[in-house]
Amino acid sequence: MSAPTETGPRTYEIRTYGCQMNVHDSERLSGLLESAGYIRAGDAEPDVVVFNTCAVRENADNKLYGNLGHLRPVKDGHPGMQIAVGGCLAQKDRDTIVERAPWVDVVFGTHNIGSLPVLLERSRVQQEAQVEIEESLVTFPSTLPTRRESPYAAWVSISVGCNNTCTFCIVPALRGKERDRRPGEILAEVEALVADGVLEITLLGQNVNAYGSGFGALAAAPDEVRAMTAGGQSAFAGLLRACGAVEGLERVRFTSPHPKDFTDDVIAAMAETPNVTPSLHMPLQSGADPVLKAMRRSYRQERYLGIIEKVRAAIPDAAITTDIIVGFPGETEEDFEQTLHVVREARFSSAFTFQYSKRPGTPAATMDGQVPKAVVQERYERLVALQEEISWAENKKQLGRTLEVLVAEGEGRKDDATRRMSGRAPDNRLVHFRAPDEPVRPGDMVTTEITYAAPHHLVADKPAVAVRRTRAGDAWEARQGRAKEAGVPLGMPSVGRPAPAPPVEPGCSAGG
Repeated sequence: MSAPTETGPRTYEIRTYGCQMNVHDSERLSGLLESAGYIRAGDAEPDVVVFNTCAVRENADNKLYGNLGHLRPVKDGHPGMQIAVGGCLAQKDRDTIVERAPWVDVVFGTHNIGSLPVLLERSRVQQEAQVEIEESLVTFPSTLPTRRESPYAAWVSISVGCNNTCTFCIVPALRGKERDRRPGEILAEVEALVADGVLEITLLGQNVNAYGSGFGALAAAPDEVRAMTAGGQSAFAGLLRACGAVEGLERVRFTSPHPKDFTDDVIAAMAETPNVTPSLHMPLQSGADPVLKAMRRSYRQERYLGIIEKVRAAIPDAAITTDIIVGFPGETEEDFEQTLHVVREARFSSAFTFQYSKRPGTPAATMDGQVPKAVVQERYERLVALQEEISWAENKKQLGRTLEVLVAEGEGRKDDATRRMSGRAPDNRLVHFRAPDEPVRPGDMVTTEITYAAPHHLVADKPAVAVRRTRAGDAWEARQGRAKEAGVPLGMPSVGRPAPAPPVEPGCSAGG
């Protein structure tokens, strides 16, 4: 390692892979580094590059080592540059990373992200790699500093870890058993975010609607948990209702739930709490009972479709999305047809579809009946074609509706050419709308009528019905001023919600 040269505050860049939990962890890593005096690199070559990795894809390690290899000559020409690797792949591979890429300075796991600044400094002083992997959670991530990407929308972690044993998923082995935050801590964070200008939160957990199970037996749970479950409702339903009482909070989302824990009281809480949005991400994975059994998913087709039917009855305008894996070991043509059947019945507004690939360390990777790639590809194309057809038909049902859109920044790649702006409807559909005559900022609300529908977005080309300037818009505007004063670019999300996540990998959450 070369000795660092100090010419001012050290700069950093974080590269995030995988699920929403990783995106949220990266916000914590940014907060930690900035609290330690680092600043975001912007266009310049950073002094510190942090890889927040994902371990659920077969080629995840090859992708990481390829990126590390490309970075080696950059580091050689940048005295004092440091490279850190964290996240699920670091938790899984540990010392292997430094063996394969000895120019890496720091390796840390999923349970000790708070150690990053100390490990970086120790590596600089000692001039050798620092590897620190904890087997269980050291500090709940919510207690760490955060540098949120969006001033108007935020992730709020309510639990970490997962108690499920899905055969395609390695996350429980890397994130540990479920641990839940106390309701008072969650609501205090929500209230602080709202006071800071946030209008929308997304409750986040590996298996978000299992919230409460991490406290163990109800009799031994904290008093506030027992109070929240009075009358027999689940802790998660109680938490949704409690979010409804937070003044100034306009939109509440959550991800990712698991069908086995999705109870009627949660549906009732969604329907009866005005700021809980009419959107639901409900992972399916497969529509075939034999495949669900092999996946160790503790529900079957009838149970899944029953949930969808109840949600539709209670929240008629709900947009329901899902995750589906095609070509799981042992999947037959008949099994795949059952998946297509569920897609037709459920009429998802959109779906994250994946071709099964072996995840090292999972039971499914060594199962008999691995489906040939050509068969998986053909089935995948049929599924995508069907879902595209349904998505377009469901979006056409929005024609003529007047919706309040939360304005985002960077969502529409063609906005400059079309002179439109973009944002999210309450049900999370993407809307490209005609720019109002008056100034509108990300975080503001625009009420507009839908005039065109495509499979993946809506268009509103009539003049805006109304424009509502918000505290969130004020917060966005203030942040731009601070960015100019500091001379440091502030990355904005490309959607009207928390920082943009890469496509969520199946197995990155219990619901995935």
